[in-house]
Amino acid sequence: MDRPQLDPTFWAGKKVLVTGHTGFKGAWLCHWLLRLGAHVTGFALAPNTSPNLFDLLDLDSRMDSTFGDLRNYEVVQKTLHAAQPEIVLHLAAQALVRASYDDPLTTFESNVMGTVHLLEAIRSAHALKVCLVATTDKVYRNLEQGVPFCEDDPLGGHDPYSASKAATEIVISSYRHSLFKDASPKLLSARAGNAIGGGDWSADRIIPDAIRAWSNKQTLNVRRPNALRPWQHVLEPLFSYLILCQSAHETHYANYNIGPATDDKMSVGELIQQAQTCFGRGEFEFGTGDKGPHEAGLLQLDASRIKNELGIAPAWSSKEALKRTMAWYKNQDGGANAQELCDRDIEAFEATT
Repeated sequence: MDRPQLDPTFWAGKKVLVTGHTGFKGAWLCHWLLRLGAHVTGFALAPNTSPNLFDLLDLDSRMDSTFGDLRNYEVVQKTLHAAQPEIVLHLAAQALVRASYDDPLTTFESNVMGTVHLLEAIRSAHALKVCLVATTDKVYRNLEQGVPFCEDDPLGGHDPYSASKAATEIVISSYRHSLFKDASPKLLSARAGNAIGGGDWSADRIIPDAIRAWSNKQTLNVRRPNALRPWQHVLEPLFSYLILCQSAHETHYANYNIGPATDDKMSVGELIQQAQTCFGRGEFEFGTGDKGPHEAGLLQLDASRIKNELGIAPAWSSKEALKRTMAWYKNQDGGANAQELCDRDIEAFEATT
């Protein structure tokens, strides 16, 4: 099956609500949607890093943006009513594993009840055709047996973040089967692997941590260099989200894994060594992995469902994703315009489809 293409005629003028639009993935997604001609409304907390991609892309002046908290149902409902979206892409979340240990209450409130509030609000959004909820590759019960997870594997979660996202999947399934069973909108979930790319300055993520350390001539401490993760460029899951929404009437399943090929493996240590080479400077030291809270050492996804049904396969290998990520930061650090850098990556990505 040929790789699908984004259809500008589908997206032109389409009313789209993106939650989490001030975050790393959300900012990239909104910028791409605006390029496609969509009318975009965003709902999220204000950006919590400086710099941040939301500001660098000047999204506040280019789209309808509302700062609010998903834990406040009345605000969520008001935003949905005002936006009257045809498509909802739900990315907002407390998305950090280690932060979930520090504040499990906020993690569960934001990720589980925040999603409940959104799904409850869209029950009265009569123009809505599809709602896609972005969860994570960490929703599965991970016994680290070296077998890639497929969509029908048992859900679970050792840490509060993973557990909250597994619980979110159960919430989605409940709404799908009990409250949206015989009517629009179509309710989908997408479970994506670790996304890297330019414009992420989040705390406690390996590439942003490296950029901060190396830009300040500090040594990066790598806690678990042997951990394996499904690295992919941020445009990979975003492209899949857009195609799933664009093709929602053709989909036969309710949830999809999104990740690199199962033989495309790279440890955290390998990632940092190659990142240093691409960036051209920086020091690092490897830890032993025996300090701090539990984090999975092995995580892989089987993304054959979305490939077999819709023809979506990775455009870039993990090495190419890393190369482009580090080039983005290096060029931005040298004074290049962030919007031009994002456009360059999007155009290169679209040229592969």
